[in-house]
Amino acid sequence: MGSSRRSPLWLALVLSVAVAGITLVAPGSGAATSTADRNLQRALDAFVKGDDGSPGISAVVQRGSQPAILMTAGVADTSTQAPITASHAMRLASVAKAFSGAAALSAVADGKLALDDTVGKVLPDQPAAWSEVTVAQLLQHVSGVPDFSASDGFRQALVAALTVAPPPEQLLTYVADEPLVFPSGTKYQYSNSDNILVALMVAAVDGTPYEDSLTTRVYEPLRLLNTSLPAGVELPTPFIHGYQPDPPNGLEDVSEVVAAGWAWASGGLVATPQDANRFIRGYASGKTTTGAVQAEQFRFRAGKSDPTGPGTNAAGLAIFRYRTRCGVMFGHTGNTAGFTQFVASTRNGKRSAVVSINAQITQKSNTKRFPELRNIFTLATCAALEGT
Repeated sequence: MGSSRRSPLWLALVLSVAVAGITLVAPGSGAATSTADRNLQRALDAFVKGDDGSPGISAVVQRGSQPAILMTAGVADTSTQAPITASHAMRLASVAKAFSGAAALSAVADGKLALDDTVGKVLPDQPAAWSEVTVAQLLQHVSGVPDFSASDGFRQALVAALTVAPPPEQLLTYVADEPLVFPSGTKYQYSNSDNILVALMVAAVDGTPYEDSLTTRVYEPLRLLNTSLPAGVELPTPFIHGYQPDPPNGLEDVSEVVAAGWAWASGGLVATPQDANRFIRGYASGKTTTGAVQAEQFRFRAGKSDPTGPGTNAAGLAIFRYRTRCGVMFGHTGNTAGFTQFVASTRNGKRSAVVSINAQITQKSNTKRFPELRNIFTLATCAALEGT
């Protein structure tokens, strides 16, 4: 399964849409436009100096209708020393879950799907044990459906065929014989299976591949010109190279080691920093759904994104609330081999921040450096909210 097919409307958008500009702020140049920007730039510069951190980091900050600002430190590619730009492709990791949320909430808005529709109703071939789980429970990670990516069978299959992923429908077969981990709706537990089911439900009600649903329901309305859901390992050029430590050999380039189809709707999307920024502004402000549906989306309960976002986290429907010392924003985080992501926006979509690094650094994988990265998430949020 490859990238989404482009419709005539899509081609027209490519030719006619005026893409919002991104102002480059050179690392350490002092060109940042505010105190909060300068604080953020200093933190980015410091982050890439550690030998157990990331070769490169970028932060997109946009305040209102002003052009977005891209601040970077380090490099996108250690072999060429090329800097990160706003048009470099990168793996979005679990930020892809927000895209499945955008597609599902669009389908709810047009009446093809309802938040209380069940797996059994829409996907009758899925295990009977999951049949009463609803769309809303899947989107909020309170479904109890076991996480396929945590199963031994999945891990063995992944290692055996890193570059060739199975069809999306097969991902859930690794846990198809397992019961719910807990009664649906009683507990928050982040699960990659949730968004696979959501994507399959969207595809079922649309009668098209999920990739096509993404095009019509998300990419086109939000004018995302450089976002796709590939199946294989290849990234469009130019791209930010992702790395992981390989002692004693230094860093290993893992950019194109694992086929995106192994994560699919739960983590396989590819986009640029510019598109990630445009997406979260549109998504948080409800541009893919209606006000009534978004009101349901923005009912929060205790729950952290993975990795943990800035401030106090709470889980809505495929979106997280981040209460920070500078104010409240809404978004998602993600991590995969070689990449860690944070995207957030105010609810009106007017202020946003995107932080991307080319290493996998989380509270589990790097306990030493993750607090520093999480502080950068906060600094980016503060920069976006400055002046409010």
